[in-house]
Amino acid sequence: MGCRGCCIYVALLKIEPGIPLDFAAAICYIEPKPNNERGRFMAAVTLPTHYRNVFAELGYAQAEIDARIENTFHTIFYGDEAHRFYHPTGRGLAYIEDTGNHDVRTEGMSYGMMLCVQTDHKAEFDALWSWVMHYMYMQDGPNAGYFAWSCQTDGTPNANGPAPDGEEYFAMALFFAAGRWGCGSGIYDYAAMARRILHSCLHKGEKPGTGRPMWDPENHLIKFITECNFTDPSYHLPHFYTLFSLWANEADRPFWAEAARASRAFLHKACHPVTGLCAEYSLYDGTPHNRSDRDQRHDLYYSDAYRTIANMALDYAWFGADPWQAENAERLQKFFCETLCGRTNGIWEIDGTPLPGEALHPVAITATNAQASLAAGGPNAEVCVRRFWNTPLRDGPRRYYDNCLYFFALLALSGRYRIWPL
Repeated sequence: MGCRGCCIYVALLKIEPGIPLDFAAAICYIEPKPNNERGRFMAAVTLPTHYRNVFAELGYAQAEIDARIENTFHTIFYGDEAHRFYHPTGRGLAYIEDTGNHDVRTEGMSYGMMLCVQTDHKAEFDALWSWVMHYMYMQDGPNAGYFAWSCQTDGTPNANGPAPDGEEYFAMALFFAAGRWGCGSGIYDYAAMARRILHSCLHKGEKPGTGRPMWDPENHLIKFITECNFTDPSYHLPHFYTLFSLWANEADRPFWAEAARASRAFLHKACHPVTGLCAEYSLYDGTPHNRSDRDQRHDLYYSDAYRTIANMALDYAWFGADPWQAENAERLQKFFCETLCGRTNGIWEIDGTPLPGEALHPVAITATNAQASLAAGGPNAEVCVRRFWNTPLRDGPRRYYDNCLYFFALLALSGRYRIWPL
């Protein structure tokens, strides 16, 4: 049975006064179970029914846009060995390889699943999810219920701990799969699996010996890893948490609504007020953070950090809950387009101070700068989108990360990165 018939809340869809006609207000009233001390929880969320096609707005032909999307999917999933990084292994399993590190990561597997559900490729989605559950899912020890963040390509674990960005993307991709395709049984009961992941993320550690949660229970902010008390700004996905507040286990929905609010507020602190840049790691107050046990600095605008502006722009496009996101997107685009005159291959402090060396993922910067145009206005928004359109997929051993962010930006700017409601 499809999971649409087994939801534990009632959603009343109606048009509210003052809401544009291309949006509908989904007001979800969640009735408590008997003796539920949390009381009655109401989540009011406006779900978009129209998604901007920024490429079409700038005059690109729809046939050309569609062809770019199809060609990008084919290259990543079924291109030659020099270009693809999706690898079927037989028995209905497949993995996404981090080509720069020659391993399989929850980051890449969850990204691959999200790309598949957005482009309606169910067979590939199921093959990736099957590999994840077969090789990455941990059933014993304090991390039981989480996923090993890195494995060798033969499935041998490289780590016995998780990375929270994988879990949150797994859960969101699974919910979207449930909304788009319906649910099957076992691990293909997508919505049930998503709820199970999110339950572990919040409730581990409540009993002795059961590990640690991925979100701080007091400040509602996601951790970099469960053992630490700092965060990664690019992990903050308030647009996902808003949807979790509708679809997660009933008792946890208030937490997710507050997590969305807390992450939006945190990003104000983490992003520089002039450049719009943020660091890879931050303290919970937004201060750039560097781990003392590592030689490489992470208090810079570097690889992980590029995703942050893309995440904020998608949040703005879906929910428009924070006008500051548009202002920050414009600051970041101004920094790259005017201060740097279009340069995207450097390394910077978050205040814009240049540092020696070159970016490891320059195509990722071009892609995420363009995705910022979902929120930004002004002349730099168009410049960033056109520059991205004229940028090809990356070749070479570092192509995995750049091309994942490239594909996300391509989908987002064409109106094809969408919410698939339960």
